[in-house]
Order: sequence, then C-alpha cells, then structure tokens
Amino acid sequence: MTSRTYRRGAVVLALASVTLTSGALAGTASAAPKPKAATPDFTLTILHANDLESALLPTTGPNGVQYGGVDRFVELVQQEQQAAGTGKPGPGQAGKRGVLTISAGDNFLPGPQLAASGSDPAQPIYDATAFAAAGFDVSIFGNHDFDQTPDFLARWLDDVGSDTAFVSGNLGFAAEPALLAQVQDGTIVRTHVEKIKGEQIGIIGLTTPELPRLTSSRGVTVDPDLAGIANAQAAAYAAAGVDKVVLVSHLQDIDNEVALAGQLRGVDVIVGGGGHELLADPGDPLVPNGASAAAPYQKPYGSYPLTPRDAEGKVVPVVTTNALYTYVGRLVVTFDDAGNLLAVDDQASRPLPVIASGPDALPADPTVARTVVQPVQAHVGSLRQRVVATSEVPLDGLRNDVRSRETNLGDLVADSLLAAGRREAAAAGITAPVVAIQNGGGIRNASVLPAGPITELDTYTVLPFANFVAVAPAMPVSQFLAGVERGLTPDGGFAQVAGYRVTYRAAQPVGSRIVDLTLDDGTVLVAGGVPTGALKTISVATNDFTLRGGDGYPFDGVAFTVLPVTYQQAFATYLTEDLGGVVPASRYPEGGVGRITAV
Repeated sequence: MTSRTYRRGAVVLALASVTLTSGALAGTASAAPKPKAATPDFTLTILHANDLESALLPTTGPNGVQYGGVDRFVELVQQEQQAAGTGKPGPGQAGKRGVLTISAGDNFLPGPQLAASGSDPAQPIYDATAFAAAGFDVSIFGNHDFDQTPDFLARWLDDVGSDTAFVSGNLGFAAEPALLAQVQDGTIVRTHVEKIKGEQIGIIGLTTPELPRLTSSRGVTVDPDLAGIANAQAAAYAAAGVDKVVLVSHLQDIDNEVALAGQLRGVDVIVGGGGHELLADPGDPLVPNGASAAAPYQKPYGSYPLTPRDAEGKVVPVVTTNALYTYVGRLVVTFDDAGNLLAVDDQASRPLPVIASGPDALPADPTVARTVVQPVQAHVGSLRQRVVATSEVPLDGLRNDVRSRETNLGDLVADSLLAAGRREAAAAGITAPVVAIQNGGGIRNASVLPAGPITELDTYTVLPFANFVAVAPAMPVSQFLAGVERGLTPDGGFAQVAGYRVTYRAAQPVGSRIVDLTLDDGTVLVAGGVPTGALKTISVATNDFTLRGGDGYPFDGVAFTVLPVTYQQAFATYLTEDLGGVVPASRYPEGGVGRITAV
C-alpha cells in the first residue's frame, strides 16, 4: 500500500498515522519523536456505483469499442467481490479483509429499457433482476427512483428481494402506503450496521433535499438537515461501539458531498451519487464514452478519491463514479483496531471500466445476459423498427440547448402537449388550453435527431419519464407569468413553449425578465415589461410534474386535471396524426421560429 499525497489538503495518508488529521503530515521535523507505527487491523474494499438509470444494454463508443451493459457490470462486481477477500493481502493491508458493495441511488430511469418490463406486476422488472444479481449490500434512494411514482418503486423493491438494505436517514414514508409497508417489513431502514468479518460498519443514507421538485415523490417527506442527521447518526453509532462509518448520499453534484464533509464528525468515507462525475487519476483505464473519436474519453472531474477535511480537520475520502453501468468504483481503505482510518490503498483504488475489449475486457455474466439483456434488446429492437414519422430537418435535443434556449425539438414537444390538451379537454370537462410549457429537463435524448425516420424508440428516448399531460384550465395570469419567468432560467426548468412568443432580458433577475409576451391569437399579456391585464386567467397545458411544482415552478395551489396521456404518447400522436407523419422544415426550422427571444 503506497502512502498518497492528496491534491486537496496536501496531507499524506501514512500508516504511521493513527488518524487522518491535519497534524498527521509527512516529513515532520527531525527533532520530533518518531511515532509508533499503527497496526493495520482491517482492510475494507468498497465497491460502488451510482446513477445506473436503466442503461442495461451496452453502448458503442466513438472509437468503435463497446462498453457498459449490465451483464458485464455484474460479472465485474462478482469478480471484485471474490478477489477482495481471497489471496494474499497487499502491502500494508490487514490480514482481515472484507468487501462492501454500495449503490448511491438512481437505480433505474424511465425510458425504453425500463419499459421493457411492462406494467404487469407479475412481470419481473429487469432492472431489479440485474440489481439483485450484482449483490449490492447497501443502497440509498436517488431522485430518479421516484420518477415512476412511489408505487413503482415499491414494486421494484419487492423484485429486488431482501438481500439489500435500503438506507434512508432523511426521507419519511408515512404518507405512502406501499413504501411504508417496505419500512414495516425492514426493507427500508433509517440506519443500518453491516457486519463484515466480525467488524461493524455503520451506514448513513441521505437523499437530496431537492427531491420534491425533481421527481414524482408525492407524499414522501424530506428532512433537509443533512449534516445534523449525519452527525447524530455517527454519534449514535460511536456510542453503540460501531467504530467505522460510511455515508452514502445522492446530492446531485459531488461538490455537495465535498461541502457536506466539512460539516461532519465521525464519518470515515463518503460515497456520492447523482452527478455522473468521473473521478480518476493519470494512467487509470477509462471507458471510451467521450464526445467524439478525436476525444474518446471523458475528462475526469477530479482525483480518485477526493479528500476534503471534516469539521475536526480529518481527511474524509469522497468517491463517486460515472453513470450508466460504465464503471465500478473500488476504494480500498485500512483501519486500526480502534476504527481509525489509516490509509487508502492508492494502487488498488480507482474506477474499474466496464468494457468489452482490450486488456480490461470483461465477459458477460451468462445468466444476466439471458434473463435481462436479451429480452430488453428484443423489446428495444422492436421499438427501433417502428417508424412513426419522418423529419425534414435535424431536431435539436442537446442537453444544454433545450435547457437554455428555444430549439425546434422543444417547439415540437410543446406543440404536442398543447394538441393533446385540446384533444382531451372536452372529455375531461375542462377549458381547452391556450398555451403549453415543457421543462427542458424532461427532454432527455441529449442529441440531435438527424433528418429522416423518427422511430417509436426515439419518442421514448426523447421523453422517457412517466409524466402525464396535465391542464390547469383557469390559472391566474399572474401565476402563469411567474411560471414564464421561472422558465427563462438556463437549467432543467427552462421552458420550451407553445401558444405564445416572449422576449426577455436574460441578465435580469427572476420576476423582471419578461419584456413582451403575446399569445398566438394576438392577445398581449406583457408590453414593455408591464402586464397589461388583458386576461385574468388562462388555460395552461404542461406535464403533471411541472404543475406539482417540479423544477421550482411556482404553481402551488393551482387547480389542474391530469389527462390519461403520457407526454411520450402525446408526442407520438402529434407526429402521426397532427403532422401526418412528416415534420416540415418550414414549421420547425433549425433554431426554432422565434418563440423565445433574448434581447
């Protein structure tokens, strides 16, 4: 085991150090007495993944190399689980060794691969079958785990089985009967102690406080006091004689885990999720999931691990991995007999690529290939064969574009919501919508669809969530304008729109951005930055996620009706019926038609 000088904090994790404190620096003055070397007592290998997001099938990178795929991922995890506790200990490792396998949430994601499992509860969820095969000891919940509602999450938990502890220290499930039942039977726990080779590892699980605005978590409550919860649980573990603590969190950005570390006491390691960051060091083998053949590898966000200090000045290793079954993180740490973290094995600790060729090539687990990959491939293949429309123009769904400006794909999706709302209004007994809003974060293909055939698979790839078209038939115009203001912020809540045109000043704060807003029928709602009062209420179509306040939309208290049409179904129907199977370049030109204009 090599001692490692960390980039942040400039400390050396040396076996001569009893704890990783700010005073435990290498190269102390020669006059100081040489400290007695601490004795390694237990070496723990933490295998971790996050943001798996139903990427069950392999992907071919820009250099032609295949990577990912849950069958190879499971094979790698099982190989590492076996290797961690067998063979001769490495230099500096303890004779007693164990392994802990962790998921940091977002274990599935709506889309064509998850849809392969169907809606029949008797049909096994392929993601759950694969998750169980990987042998995760511990998992927490990410925001996407609630995208299909808490009821689907409960079904997924049933299919996973009882071998994984789902730890949640800051979520409450009392108002969700299906998940409350999982609490009552011990599947979901507030705290958990994993026993490995006679050692006790306390687990703390935390989910982002932003959960209600990111997903369809319904009655699930969230305690935002992350540091308070973690410190209280760490202290309780210490009082119970549990002297090693791992915090697993899903905070959307690894910088949030790093910031949290500075507020903690008694946490030894943090495993994060939600940000899709790649942590790696020079020379680490990587997955070829870069943007192009000229740049085939993703640029690492930072070193593996990151090394912030806690509230007491001790270094806390923080790790995460890139998403979508592309890596298994391997962090190897050694403790003394008092539970003090002595060192990180720098040579053994790194992200392990899930790849099909080259020196790190992996075979596929045959059982997972047969029971998961093959049926999902068949389902996705059938969707790929069904052409629903032809586009005369490339359709821009790039992530940064749909979250920051009008795009022609954004126009197309917003038009489909407006059309669906109008089509269903009479049957629902509501006023037909005049305008429509689609949050950019709900458009997920992150690519430009080329001119040519649009398949049913494309419609799922663009709009994968279990979001339903919803209409607020009498929204106060003041509330609608507040929503438009929110929708001009360049993030997941940026609005692609239909039924109106808006000009705005991007540099102004929310609440004072709109310069002019005119409905398609010529009604002016804002002129020169001043609301005209031309209307008191307006009928608005969007998705139910947005009307429930998702992405921070200020729609609390507004009455709305959820229609029996998902936003993917609305999109597919609009392509086939309203457009007659052709997306005309004249109606949806590249760059849009000027519905949203910054001035």
